[in-house]
Amino acid sequence: MASEPQLVLVGGYAPAAQPGILFCTFDSAHGVLTKRSAAAGITNPSFLALHPNGEWLFSVSETSAADGAPGGVAALRLARTTGTFTLTNTQPSGGDWPCHLCLDVSGRWLIVSNYGSGSVRVFPIGADGALGEATDHVQHQGRGPNAQRQEGPHAHSATPMPDGEQLLVADLGTDQLMMYELNADDGTLARTGAVIVPAGAGPRHITFSADGRQLFVATELGNTVVRYRYDAANGTFAIQQEISTVPAGVPSSYVADIHLSPDGTRLYVSNRGHNSIATYTIGPDGALALAGVTPCGGDWPRNFAVSPDGCWLLVANQYSGDIAVLPIDANGLPGPAIAQIPVPGASFVQFI
Repeated sequence: MASEPQLVLVGGYAPAAQPGILFCTFDSAHGVLTKRSAAAGITNPSFLALHPNGEWLFSVSETSAADGAPGGVAALRLARTTGTFTLTNTQPSGGDWPCHLCLDVSGRWLIVSNYGSGSVRVFPIGADGALGEATDHVQHQGRGPNAQRQEGPHAHSATPMPDGEQLLVADLGTDQLMMYELNADDGTLARTGAVIVPAGAGPRHITFSADGRQLFVATELGNTVVRYRYDAANGTFAIQQEISTVPAGVPSSYVADIHLSPDGTRLYVSNRGHNSIATYTIGPDGALALAGVTPCGGDWPRNFAVSPDGCWLLVANQYSGDIAVLPIDANGLPGPAIAQIPVPGASFVQFI
């Protein structure tokens, strides 16, 4: 167990007049999450990304032109000793409902996924942590078989590939993972291919195995994890497995977040509606085996984080408005929540 408190960032759906970004500490020895400071001034800071230097913080403003406030991205400075947030600048996200941010491996470029518009935009990060004007903007095209949710493209997340030079952008609306090469010199994106996801599954978030040979895709509409074998030499993906995240017969649920345990032996996925966490063991060949599906400690687990020691799960439950603290047992399964810390509209939590 860690002897010193760990640092945690929390984001949520909140009006600009209310604090939507929180700086917390977590006592892993006792499972105690404590709010230390908060920042207001950004509407719906529902997803955050911290720069590797630990000082520059970026936030979406998940809004839309239909609401009279086009989507945006904000750059802030975080003083970790005091927990003070200072707004550096903002930029338009170039689309509606920006829902995800990704830093490239160099820390020089920020990529935002605009869910509502189905587009991706790249921003340069200046020497002072400010966001420059966009260097590229890519508009996706297409649709999927789900007429209500896949009427058009819906870019949901961008994730660096193991080579550090390419990105996979999960598009829920088109059932594809768009593959792009990011030019590290000028911040432009070049399409290099696509990974096809089962029709109607709606890919949301992804993660690679610890060795980079397996890709795990969380599908929001299919309520599954789809596993691919990744051949880095050829740049190809071969589907190996599709496994459910909820028990049979669940009437309505939507997958949200996906993360590996720190030691890479387990995979966790959150289920909104069923309000649970699915836990899988990862075999030597990358195969997933369901270990259990357990309560998330609240309502609508949009995002979650595994503590660095692998002993705790912090779950951002959007509808119940809290961060639930769940202990992880010796078998890797989350237990009942020992605490719920009120956070209205909670949607993001991350250990830093």
